[in-house]
Amino acid sequence: MSRVLFVGAHPDDVELGCGGTIDKLIREGASVKVISIAEGSSCRYGNAEEIKKAIEFRTNCSIKSLKSLGVDFYSFYNLPCGMLNSVPLLDINRIIEKEIKEFRPECVYTHSITDTNKDHRVVFESTRIATRPGANPFVSNVYSYEVLSSTEWNFNEAFKPNVFVGLTSENISKKVAAFKFYASEEKKFPYPRCEKGITTLSNYRGMQIGTEHAEAFQLLRSKR
Repeated sequence: MSRVLFVGAHPDDVELGCGGTIDKLIREGASVKVISIAEGSSCRYGNAEEIKKAIEFRTNCSIKSLKSLGVDFYSFYNLPCGMLNSVPLLDINRIIEKEIKEFRPECVYTHSITDTNKDHRVVFESTRIATRPGANPFVSNVYSYEVLSSTEWNFNEAFKPNVFVGLTSENISKKVAAFKFYASEEKKFPYPRCEKGITTLSNYRGMQIGTEHAEAFQLLRSKR
């Protein structure tokens, strides 16, 4: 996998879902790009100036986080947080299709359809359309990833991974460090978005395949 594209609804989603895998891929020489479709902040504020500052702050946090993992390629589209279902799906499709056409990834990672966050589900659907058979001949594999405080909170339809990436303690340490750049997103355990939550999930997924740590994915489509 020499070129890999990670598609997230908001800044921090990709790090939470794939931070260890990104660290591993970059160490192995892969070229990685991360795109965030929505800004992830405006739904918390009512004042326009507060919203602007929050978006700028979170974008800067994301750049620092991604760079700590070795990611040099990233894009932020800043569509409205919590309102992606009100944006024409065609517009989001075109963003993802453009990114795929320009970056030419062999593999694409996106959200799970089982996520409780509606923005995540919209991005899943749009990525599925953008990577449909015949649309981009160089995309071989498409995966879904899980995001703490969204994927595991769907009690009626569980995330069902069928691909596991074994990781080292160093990979997980880099993932935790990357997430900590989003200081406003971290809370105390048992809230899942914390160091213990990240490590506990990586231990659980690792236990399923006989390793200390792992991240889990669902293969949606493969040409291999």
